[in-house]
Amino acid sequence: MEFNEINSLFSSDKKQHFQRPFLISGPCSAETEEQTLQTAIRLKKTNKVHVFRAGIWKPRTRPGAFEGVGAVGLPWLQKVARETGLPVMVEVANENHVDLCIQHGINIFWIGARTTANPFAVQEIADAVKGKDVTVFIKNPVNPDLDLWLGGTERLINAGVRRIGAIHRGFSYSGEKLYRNRPQWQIAIDYTCAMPGIPMINDPSHICGNRHLLARVAQKAMDLSYDGLMIESHITPDMAWSDAAQQITPEVFKDLIDQLVIRHIRPESIEDYDVLARKRQEIDILDDELLNLLSSRMNIAREIGRYKKEHNITILQTDRWSEILKKFLDYGTHHGLSNEFIARFIKAVHDESIEQQENIMQSDKGE
Repeated sequence: MEFNEINSLFSSDKKQHFQRPFLISGPCSAETEEQTLQTAIRLKKTNKVHVFRAGIWKPRTRPGAFEGVGAVGLPWLQKVARETGLPVMVEVANENHVDLCIQHGINIFWIGARTTANPFAVQEIADAVKGKDVTVFIKNPVNPDLDLWLGGTERLINAGVRRIGAIHRGFSYSGEKLYRNRPQWQIAIDYTCAMPGIPMINDPSHICGNRHLLARVAQKAMDLSYDGLMIESHITPDMAWSDAAQQITPEVFKDLIDQLVIRHIRPESIEDYDVLARKRQEIDILDDELLNLLSSRMNIAREIGRYKKEHNITILQTDRWSEILKKFLDYGTHHGLSNEFIARFIKAVHDESIEQQENIMQSDKGE
C-alpha cells in the first residue's frame, strides 16, 4: 500500500489516484536500534503512515550536540523496512551519504534546509543520484530565498530524478516569537506556482518547534492544498536526544491526523462551481477597481515628484510616512486585517511612490 501511495503522489493524474494527505513520520534522530524499530512498529499500527523517516546524520549549529549515530543506523532502517513493510527515508547532505544509503537499499532521501542553502552541496547530491532510481524531497533553505529552493529543485530535475518532492519547514527569522521557524506560507505558494508538478509536503514539527502548535499548522497546510505532512514521532518524546519538544508519540500522531479536516481541492458539484464563479467575478471587479485606484495614486505621486523637483524638496518626508502608516494600521485593526498585511501592503505602495518620484528627479525633463 505504501509504495503505491508513493507512486500516486508523483502521478501526473493525482486527482484520480492520490488521496491526501501523504504522511511521513518517525523520530528526529535514530538513537538506538530498539527506539527506531519500536517507533516504526507503533506507527505501522496506526495505519496512517506511508513513509518512515529518521535522521542518522544530524547537522548541528554548534559542536557537542548530538550529531546522529551515522552509518551504523542504516541497518536499523533496513530492519524497519523488513519488519513493517514501510519505505524508509533519510536526510543526506553529501555524495557519501547517498552512496551509503543506496548500498543499504534505501532510496528515499530528503535534503535538509542547511544543505539546500548550499548550491555546491545540492549539486553534489544531484550528481550522486544521477541515473539512480531514487525519490528526493528537498526542504526549503534556512532563509527565505525562493530562488535557492527552486534552484536546488532544478539541479535534481537536470540530473534526471523522476520523483521529486518539496518540503516546507519554515524559515529562520530572528524576531519570531510564536514559531521555531516562521512559516511564510506565501513562499511555499510561490514555489508551487513555479513548480506545479512538484508535490508539496508541510513539516509542522520544524515550523512549530513544539508539539502544542502542530495541529494548527497541519490543518492550515491541508486548507492550503498541501499534498502531505511530515511530522516527527518518538516512543518517548520527552527523552529524545534531539528536538524533544516538537516530537509526539505515534498514538498522538494518529489522533492528530484523525482530527484533520481534509477539504476538497476542487468543487465537487455544479452548484459549488456556480457559487465560486460568482464570488470570483466579484473579486475580479474589485481587483480592477483596486488597480485603477493604485494607478490614480501613482499619477498623483508623479505630480508630487515634479513639484518636489521644481522646488528642490527631498522625496522622503518621514513625518508624512509615519502618519500614513499609522492611519492604515488603525484602519486595518478596525476592519479585522492583520498589522503584518497592512504594513506590507502600504510599504509596497509607498516604495513604488518613492521609485516613481525618484525616476522624475533623475530625468532631465522632470517627467
